[in-house]
Amino acid sequence: MNLIAIAILAPLSMMVLILLLRRLPAALALLGAAVGLLASIGLLSNAFNGMSSELILPGLPDMPLRLVATPLTALLSTLVAVVSSLVLVYAAGYMKQDNEKIRFFATMLLFVSAMQTLVLAGDWILLLAAWELIGLSSYLLIGFWYRRPGVRSAATRAFLTTRSADLGLYIAVFILIAHAGSSDIAVTLNTGGNTAVVAGLLLLVAAMGKSAQTPLHDWLQRAMAGPTPVSALLHSATLVAAGAILLIRTAPMLPAETLLVAAIIGGITTVVTGMIALGERDLKRLLAASTSSQYGLMLVAVGAGVPLAALLHLIAHAAIKSSLFLGAGVFQHSRESTMLTELKGAGRDRPLVFSGFALAALALAGIPPLSGFFSKDAIIAAALSSPNAWLLASFALAGTLLTGAYMARALRILWRGDRQHRNIAGLGWMGAGLAGLVTLAVILGAAFPSIETLLHTALSENTLARILGLGAALSGLTLGWFIAGRRLLGPLLPWAQQGFAIAGGFDTWMVRPALAMARSCEQLERGLYNTVLAVGRSGLAMGRTIRRSDDQGIDGLIFSLVRGTVALGQRARTLQSGLIHREMAITVVGTALILVTLLVTLLVY
Repeated sequence: MNLIAIAILAPLSMMVLILLLRRLPAALALLGAAVGLLASIGLLSNAFNGMSSELILPGLPDMPLRLVATPLTALLSTLVAVVSSLVLVYAAGYMKQDNEKIRFFATMLLFVSAMQTLVLAGDWILLLAAWELIGLSSYLLIGFWYRRPGVRSAATRAFLTTRSADLGLYIAVFILIAHAGSSDIAVTLNTGGNTAVVAGLLLLVAAMGKSAQTPLHDWLQRAMAGPTPVSALLHSATLVAAGAILLIRTAPMLPAETLLVAAIIGGITTVVTGMIALGERDLKRLLAASTSSQYGLMLVAVGAGVPLAALLHLIAHAAIKSSLFLGAGVFQHSRESTMLTELKGAGRDRPLVFSGFALAALALAGIPPLSGFFSKDAIIAAALSSPNAWLLASFALAGTLLTGAYMARALRILWRGDRQHRNIAGLGWMGAGLAGLVTLAVILGAAFPSIETLLHTALSENTLARILGLGAALSGLTLGWFIAGRRLLGPLLPWAQQGFAIAGGFDTWMVRPALAMARSCEQLERGLYNTVLAVGRSGLAMGRTIRRSDDQGIDGLIFSLVRGTVALGQRARTLQSGLIHREMAITVVGTALILVTLLVTLLVY
């Protein structure tokens, strides 16, 4: 069987098996993830050997569905498979005492299969189908604990926000297919001119929704209502990564105008959400805001014209951020909370977990020789080499500084405090998954030259970028460790804790108008209903009146005439007796009546 099919069908088939057997969900999930991982590694190995794979399926007329394993898509497939496999290892312990394990692991496998389809899709129609599936499965995962207060609203907000932005993707795809006459992604990337500008901006809107870019960043922090493995998977290499992946894959088509807009949006996001993370009071929400900030840096790299830098940071960030979320899940089990005030000293409860969390935090800040240092260096170098270097480099350095500050703040809170030891069920599985991802976060930087070779693209060396990036990272770590976030943000702290909402933010600008429109539609519907109902009632009354007039008037008259005619006929029949003397008498009487009538007529005239 084709390796592409195995990478997608292995987790999907195990999902079906879990739902049918209703037992051993963790084991079956790990088996499906492992088989899918081996298939993805096989695709990547073939790509390094110069081999590309393709699987063509029936689709629309002259537009077949394509799954392709190019060097880029094979690399992304392997990234998704590795991260999801290790997260599922962690989840085997995390969900050990949960009664809904079957539903959890089945939905996770559906999500993994949909994400594999998305990154391997070679045509827009299949990509749209996979895009829809990851939206649905993410809604189910975020709302997994739907009985808890606020969970359903968080899942609904995430779903509606991303679905609204998805309209940009749909319109862009229609434009590209209509212009190119083909749904093949590789063919449509040759689009240029005004069509590319419009389609590029629409793709950017879709990417902003999925990657939680300002002003659409609020949903991601609310999505922390889901289980920690869900947060780790969605925020690292899958759901939120889909927006950045979309722009990385379509970067060859994007004109300079679109790239500049993408870079500015990414730069604003990395600063705004970085300050939100610095002022956060919940560890998982801090990491969620950090996710938006890091994807903002990726958009800066794409906007600077170096999508490879964004890709390297996406790879590094996938391992780093999933490690941070999994570490946060252990601390959450240890203290039964994710509030930073409750997590003081939680790192002392589990020194090994804290060590892994600290390594991932330093990698995210950009400290050598960890993977984040090399990817941050690539982004800063890309920003410095762009035509708008002063603006993009400022955004990249500010984002790096803020990353160091909020990660140092989290480390300080987790370490400074009293130790409280508590047994955690399934800690062995959780530790194994966390250890694997932390290892990747540490060593992945060494694989970046091989990735450049695989993609036949090289990053330029920039000593100034390394110096500036390292200086910003160390400055941020120093400020975050020694100065409280309240003092760092100053008067911006309340605003940051409210998500930098302007005049009420998303609720005022989106939710309330939508609800007002819904209420207006309801009132209109009720008004129309009452009007139609009144007209209907009048029509029924008129019909009843006409029916009564028919029954008692016209019908009565007709029936009376009929009855009179019948009675007259019956009387007339008595005259036909057959007796000659009676017939003669009738004749005489009749003749007499005729003569009388004639005489009267003559006398009158």
